[in-house]
Amino acid sequence: MKQWLKRVTGIEAREKELEEKELAVLDKTDPKAAATKRKEPWVNVLDMQVNEENIRNGFFELDWNKYFIQELLAAGYGSEGDEEEQIVDRWFKDIIFNMLQEEGLDTSRGAGYINVVPIDKGKSEVS
Repeated sequence: MKQWLKRVTGIEAREKELEEKELAVLDKTDPKAAATKRKEPWVNVLDMQVNEENIRNGFFELDWNKYFIQELLAAGYGSEGDEEEQIVDRWFKDIIFNMLQEEGLDTSRGAGYINVVPIDKGKSEVS
């Protein structure tokens, strides 16, 4: 009955209009929050550094939302109960492997290791 009343009085349409405006602002100011509100997967590289003393080492700082984790789980990168950082690590290693393979580079070469350090829920530093 409550939804019916909102629909009849036009409140429902006004709420939808306000939500769309809020999402438009979030798209510009906080894309992660906008994607999360839409229940869409989102991942971003926040930072990338290269070790000046050893060019083979560096790090990527990644940020993601829970819908990205759900997408990775559905794609077979982990299972319920795995740490988010482990799931993202598997995906990231796969991305790097595929990039090397596409460029015809040796995928078995010793190029260091990947270290994942959780920074905050939904953020990790990958080096």
